[in-house]
Amino acid sequence: MAAAMKSLAATVRSGVGKGAARSERREGRVPGVIYGGGEAAEPISLNYRELNKLIYAGHFLTTIFELDIEGRKERVIPRDYQLDVVKDTPLHVDFLRLRPGSFLKVNVPVHFSSQETCPGIKKGGSLNVVLHSIEMKVPADAIPEGVTADLNELDINESLHISAITLPEGCKPTQQGDFTIASISPPARVEETPVVAAAAAAAAPAAKGKK
Repeated sequence: MAAAMKSLAATVRSGVGKGAARSERREGRVPGVIYGGGEAAEPISLNYRELNKLIYAGHFLTTIFELDIEGRKERVIPRDYQLDVVKDTPLHVDFLRLRPGSFLKVNVPVHFSSQETCPGIKKGGSLNVVLHSIEMKVPADAIPEGVTADLNELDINESLHISAITLPEGCKPTQQGDFTIASISPPARVEETPVVAAAAAAAAPAAKGKK
């Protein structure tokens, strides 16, 4: 399933540099830049409250936005953002212009299904996740929200590889080969500690002597 596009209002930012950026933040705005697409970088300004909410809602860096820049529409995707090291509030954001037919490299989350019916887990094994996300080259206009790894047939000491996952159309992993996504580890053995074993051995003769 492709991620839905969201709308976000922005204004053109005339001033550049640290002084202008501080002035934007004092006014409840966050400075940003749009780049790529064969055009010059464009400084913009965004509403702090709205941007902060979007960042902490999750999936910010894989969400396509239609920026409304004073009436002009620009389709973009966030490429990076900077947070205050103390307050964790947004200080700056970079957007990449999206053009029809373009591709991006993004980390696509892996969602695991059928854990309740997984043979290995039912036998006491545990899920060992090797990759929580997969870096993929994806169409800019169809960025997937995630891929599903089905554990329904996975037994103890078996692994699930990328070849077992159905990838969205047009998406391709950047890593080569049939790499491992997850495996099922065997149950951990509970062994007696030396102290417990020695105490049990010492108690045995004492118990016999009382008979």
